[in-house]
Amino acid sequence: MEKTYSVVFYSKTLVEPVKKLKDFLRSKIKWYNSCNSEAHITICEFKIDDSQLDSFKQKLAKISDTFTPFQAYLDHFDSFPNAGAFFIGVNEDSKNHFVPIMKKIHETLKSLKLKKSDEPHMSIGRRLTPENLKIASELFTTIDLQFECSEIVLREFDPIKKQFFVIDAFLFGNNPEPELIQGSLF
Repeated sequence: MEKTYSVVFYSKTLVEPVKKLKDFLRSKIKWYNSCNSEAHITICEFKIDDSQLDSFKQKLAKISDTFTPFQAYLDHFDSFPNAGAFFIGVNEDSKNHFVPIMKKIHETLKSLKLKKSDEPHMSIGRRLTPENLKIASELFTTIDLQFECSEIVLREFDPIKKQFFVIDAFLFGNNPEPELIQGSLF
């Protein structure tokens, strides 16, 4: 059976503080897309038959082993007005860590039809009206969150609850892939 999965950066330490922000926004504008979603930074989303899952888990484990943990900083609010998205942005140094990892995961899963994210961000709300985007940007002006980014997680979509839930985590092993060195035979 085909299911929907996502690969994300995730930290339990951010779930509660971000939930408080989302709940506060919900108290002002009522229900909105992403209001019940746990804090995460999306890397990609895809659909596969669940019989293929183990093979993709192996690929994610192998690529994660090559990544090095780093401290990630989320230090500002921003929006993608065309998508109606309001989010917490990462600082430049963190972005320079996130983006190469995201690209390597996209490359690793390139055989799939991916919905990719190229801009690391933590959504507060999606598909907000222009009015609700304005309200969010007035409610939230400063933020200072950080977490140790030391894994990626695989989540499965529950079509009944309409939420993703974590099914596996892949720790960063700090084992860069060995470079192939071309030597001389003579």
